[in-house]
Amino acid sequence: MAFSNALYIHQVIDHMKHHQIIISLFLFLLFSYYPFISVLSSLNHSLVLKNMADALVSVVLEQLSSIIIQEVQQEVRLVVGVENEVKKLTSNFQAIQAVFADAEERQLKDQLVKHWLDQLKDVSYDMDDVLDEWGTAIAKSQSKLNEHPRKNTRKVCSFMIFSCFRFREVALRRDIALKIKELNERIDGIVIEKNRFHFKSSEVVIKQHDHRKTVSFIDAAEVKGRETDKGRVKEMLLSESSQGQALRTISLVGMGGIGKTTLAQLVYNDPEVETHFDKRIWVCVSDPFDETKIAKAILEALKSPASGLIESQTLLENIQLLIRGKKFLLVLDDVWNEDSTKWEQLRNSLTCGCLHGSSILVTTRNRNVANCMGSSRTDILELELLSTDECWSLFSQLAFFDKNSRERGNLEDIGRKIAAKCKGLPLAAKSLGSLLRFKSRKEEWESVLNSHVWEIEEAESKILAPLWLSYNDLPSDMRRCFSYCAVFPKDFRFGRDALIKLWMAQGFLRKTQNKEMEVMGRECFEALAARSFFQDFEKDEGDGSIYECKMHDMVHDFAQSLTKNECFSVDIDGAAESKIDSFSRDVRHSMVVFRNYKTDPLPATIHSLKKLRSLIVDGYPSSMNAALPKLIANLSCLRTLKLSSCGIEEVPSNIGKLIHLRHVDLSSNEIRELPEEMCELYNMLTLDVSYCRKLERLPDNIGRLVKLRHLSVANYGADSWFVKMRGVEKLSSLQELDEFHVSGSGEVSNIGDLRNLNHLEGSLRIRWLGDVKDRDEVKKAELKSKKHLTHLRLWFGSRTDREKINDDEVLEALEPMTPPNLESLEIRGYEGVIPVFPSWINKLRVVILRYWEKIEKLPALGKLPSLEELTVCGMECVGRVGREFLGLGVDGEDGEDSDISIGEKTSSSSSNTVIAFPKLKSLFFWGMGEWEEWEGGEGGNEDKTNIFNSIIMPSLRSLEIWKCPKLKALPDYVLQSTTLEHLEINESPIIGAQFKAGGEGWPNASHTPNIRIIRL
Repeated sequence: MAFSNALYIHQVIDHMKHHQIIISLFLFLLFSYYPFISVLSSLNHSLVLKNMADALVSVVLEQLSSIIIQEVQQEVRLVVGVENEVKKLTSNFQAIQAVFADAEERQLKDQLVKHWLDQLKDVSYDMDDVLDEWGTAIAKSQSKLNEHPRKNTRKVCSFMIFSCFRFREVALRRDIALKIKELNERIDGIVIEKNRFHFKSSEVVIKQHDHRKTVSFIDAAEVKGRETDKGRVKEMLLSESSQGQALRTISLVGMGGIGKTTLAQLVYNDPEVETHFDKRIWVCVSDPFDETKIAKAILEALKSPASGLIESQTLLENIQLLIRGKKFLLVLDDVWNEDSTKWEQLRNSLTCGCLHGSSILVTTRNRNVANCMGSSRTDILELELLSTDECWSLFSQLAFFDKNSRERGNLEDIGRKIAAKCKGLPLAAKSLGSLLRFKSRKEEWESVLNSHVWEIEEAESKILAPLWLSYNDLPSDMRRCFSYCAVFPKDFRFGRDALIKLWMAQGFLRKTQNKEMEVMGRECFEALAARSFFQDFEKDEGDGSIYECKMHDMVHDFAQSLTKNECFSVDIDGAAESKIDSFSRDVRHSMVVFRNYKTDPLPATIHSLKKLRSLIVDGYPSSMNAALPKLIANLSCLRTLKLSSCGIEEVPSNIGKLIHLRHVDLSSNEIRELPEEMCELYNMLTLDVSYCRKLERLPDNIGRLVKLRHLSVANYGADSWFVKMRGVEKLSSLQELDEFHVSGSGEVSNIGDLRNLNHLEGSLRIRWLGDVKDRDEVKKAELKSKKHLTHLRLWFGSRTDREKINDDEVLEALEPMTPPNLESLEIRGYEGVIPVFPSWINKLRVVILRYWEKIEKLPALGKLPSLEELTVCGMECVGRVGREFLGLGVDGEDGEDSDISIGEKTSSSSSNTVIAFPKLKSLFFWGMGEWEEWEGGEGGNEDKTNIFNSIIMPSLRSLEIWKCPKLKALPDYVLQSTTLEHLEINESPIIGAQFKAGGEGWPNASHTPNIRIIRL
């Protein structure tokens, strides 16, 4: 009755015309909600203390509190009459939280408890969706109010009432109310079942999590206890007996986590092994054993493109050509295949034409696989467990990192007992060592030693128990981030930033008063990496941060055990329907991998997984355009939709009905435009349409996506690329905008549209493809407010594109507007005339100049005092590089001029010595087709007084010259450099011949440690 009465009131109000009555009723309903708000606020305070509570339950309660407060604060009311239902829901969830710690531990040995927890997770997911629907409706109503403001307060109240209680919203309100009631009934059943288990009620515990920053990140790269094994494998590979065999197959066999891959990596990267083989190839195989995929990976490792090859025969023929007459080492890591027929054809192609002594090194958990791959009995090495001392050494190097001698003395006895429980498994020692690295109290170490998880009776439980301990030590939000990684297939390499965006889309990361979601995500990623949940890191050369990694097989298995019936990945190989049928219809996250290019359709079974929150497609399914509308219509709960490189030509308009959608990746498709209905997706956080080479425009109302944080539109290979970007100025939450297109016409996008985007960080490319009418237009961008921008790229269109633009005026107008923390600048297509840059470039560390097609002299870059890296390419009219480049003698005053200060000067007894390029470490010239003379070298020695009285490039470490066919000589100040470590000359035949060993320039440069001459 409560719901029907509320609906009746709504309908009556919709037809009322007397404003006073409406206002009175509105205020009554408004203030009746305040007692309930205080209950929820108190509840939230208690949630902070309950770290062991299920994260999804906490999210539901936080959502409830947020929505109710939002309704009152914004004076927008959409659901009336559900107070009692929400109070009941809150009470039930509180009762569940009190016993959750006991339930989590008991699920390890009691399948009924595990089933109960799965039910709880399922209903929490559904409740989260309902609350998200409720919150989205509030946001839409409030957005419409803001679009149509009223000056008169009374009119505002009237308008709000009528906008909120329009007839078309009645059904939505009723639907939300009924869903809450239905979910409460499900929760009632879960609470009743809870009582049958007689769980122990846990005390409120505050868990302290140490997120200490360390001086250096431990990758645990030092390997313990495998020196003997490494020597045995090397002997097999390098021995004379190997030389007599056409192709020898050596297999490393052992259980998961014992260190097979680590041993293979040690051997693969050994200097003797590297010298012995002409080619080394590493392929991660995993399951299923896909001959075509392996063949493509081999070709790519041999530096041959395989993307356009489909037929196995063609792939194998190409492999034969590349290995003919070569001695190679092929590592096949993580092989599961026991069907020898799948291996024979590939092995035969590898055998044909290779030199004797070539070898294949296989890692596998199964001795039968080793036999199947052709390893003889003497070529199979079964890895033993680590000794007690070796296991302790590996454990202790991690557990005692950053601990002093007193702490080590207090904990060593307990530590040795914990290390003994690892039973010689390297991954277990590594996992527990990483866990205890963050714990310094004796009680914490004893808790790990005495935990009940050591009693788990399950296959390979020796590694499962340590992983459980590490997992349980994580905060609840971090647990969800880790377990989400189960959506990826084994051996999948994922990028840090891409993973963080996926976490954000699922609501795992919450913005705090002091930290953005992205910062929280990076801290979570680093914490998981530090605890050895991730491995095989790719790191940034600059700051050493991890940008890509993967999970160990056993860690991946563990993550999947946590998310059974929740996450799955599937390879499409012709039997996809039967594979997907085996998964629960309540599955929430899925990744579908297409191995065959355009041959397999999207499985129809996907349409029935109506509760999917994540759909990630990797590969190119056939008939995707036909399947997409139905797919979107069925999967209404989606929060992540990743359809990169799927051949999509048109995005259906019904995508606007996916109200929960937060992450959309449509990159590398054939889309021309996006439907306006996408602008109804108020929750959108990430939109990626990069490399959609046919894309002409973004939706005109894209400014409605006020929560959008990441917008990617770049297409780096297309100089004439232009996307109409009206309305971007309203996206004030943007953190990432990789490319902005300036039309200059005033009708599409102007540089001034950037003025409100003050949260932008990282890199921004601005393309000028139209006229800039005056300097004030550039100033409107207010780049000085973009405090987090570190890289700026300015790309100017060709002269035919812009008859009126003045490049010099643009650069000068930017001077007072530059981002304060800018580190690097790229300028492409510049056609100005000034010989030197404006002074605002002084502080830059990296400068890249590309395709200045009309410029005959390089600017005075030697004067930049902070410059460390310089790239100059595509300067087709530059024939000579002289003193003006160094900043010496410019404007006729010993290198000094009024526009820019000299980099550095040193005092001597007789004069001031000018230092040109004082901090330059890396210099790269490319594509200088007419460049003949570099002053200071042979053929360019005239008038060198200023040069030799100066200090030039005192910090230079690397010099690369590519595609400079006419350059005759290098300057003496480069040849005589005592700091130069790397000299590379590529497709520059004149100087390339000079610096080959024995060439006329060799004596002058032979002191340089690394000289590479490529393609003369």
